[in-house]
Amino acid sequence: MYYQLYQNQADLMAPFRAAARGFGGVLRQFDNGGPETFGVRQAAATLELMAGGGLTHMRPPFGFTTVMVGNQEVKVEEVVADSTPFGNLLHFRKDTEVPQPKVLVVAPMSGHFATLLRGTVQVLLPDNDVYITDWANARDIPASAGRFGMDEFTDHVMRFQRVLGPDSHVLAVCQPAVPVLAAVALMAEDKDPATPASMTLMAGPIDTRIRPTQVNALALEHDVKWFEQNLIDTVPWRFQGGGRKVYPGITQIGAFISMNLDRHVKAHADQYRNVMGGDSVRADAHRKFYDEYLAVMDLPAEFYLETVKSVFQDHDLALGKATWRGRAVKPEMITDTRLLVVEAGKDDICSVGQTQAAAALCSGLPEEMKVYHLQADVGHYGVFNGRRWASEIYPLVRDIIQPGRAPA
Repeated sequence: MYYQLYQNQADLMAPFRAAARGFGGVLRQFDNGGPETFGVRQAAATLELMAGGGLTHMRPPFGFTTVMVGNQEVKVEEVVADSTPFGNLLHFRKDTEVPQPKVLVVAPMSGHFATLLRGTVQVLLPDNDVYITDWANARDIPASAGRFGMDEFTDHVMRFQRVLGPDSHVLAVCQPAVPVLAAVALMAEDKDPATPASMTLMAGPIDTRIRPTQVNALALEHDVKWFEQNLIDTVPWRFQGGGRKVYPGITQIGAFISMNLDRHVKAHADQYRNVMGGDSVRADAHRKFYDEYLAVMDLPAEFYLETVKSVFQDHDLALGKATWRGRAVKPEMITDTRLLVVEAGKDDICSVGQTQAAAALCSGLPEEMKVYHLQADVGHYGVFNGRRWASEIYPLVRDIIQPGRAPA
């Protein structure tokens, strides 16, 4: 199978990339920026591109050590608050006695690690007691741990929300918007005391019939059997998850790159010029982005296939047909959870209107408890990362979590 072929190639290239990384670093020490070291810079730039061309399968660090709370700098410690074979509930515990609202950030299980939301967490941290779903790489999960599908994802959201307890909040980015909405509906119907006080859904595929994107169209080109036969593979036996059926991260990252191939080719050409020109700021920014972007994780096969069928093909939640372990999911049972929906005007993954559909589904929620925001000038990632997220979107999140809060 192609997973084993990929792994063989990666193992073969690993020592060459390591050597390129080390030798390139040595060469940079001899570069004085002058014309006499032009050849050194040229060689270092070439080695840089070679070293950075491979994928990794380990989660990069979040890297938070301190944060400002008010006018005080406090320490941040990563603590595992709960754990299952499929992921940890990671708590960014702060060394402060200032009471803050507890917020569960539900990261997408979409081929990248939860650190893709580093910028999201960074902005939330000063005002909130932040937790995040730190999903495990499926190739590191023993097959004996069992299956992980949409029901199990929803289980985890409810389980982790109960760890946070009453008067906490939930924020879902992209794909988890569907199981998060389902989890909150189930908890609301059961009058669970841990039902979130607020729910923020950001660029998530609640109803993909609305203005279908290229991603949505691709999901409809074949039946789910085709996806199983052509995109699902088996983890090689040398890994802890050996024998587990997965949607490999290499397949997902290949799809992402192919959607914007010209942009990635240009980025690497620019990086060559950055190193050649001694622009260390831009070169470091490129390295940081691609170290994260090329860190990939495998998805459990059943989760990927059920997502394709339920969310993108059958539109179960949007059509009122969604179930959790055979029980109907009823978003209309949500009556006390404030709702914020955020979309991006330039989103080529989840188009405008797809997430907004959640507001109509939550028909039992008073209109004054629903807030919709369209950030017209950003794409998909700009909803939860970057300047617009920090300056224009986050204030709305803060207000939905703490209505009536005095401005900072």
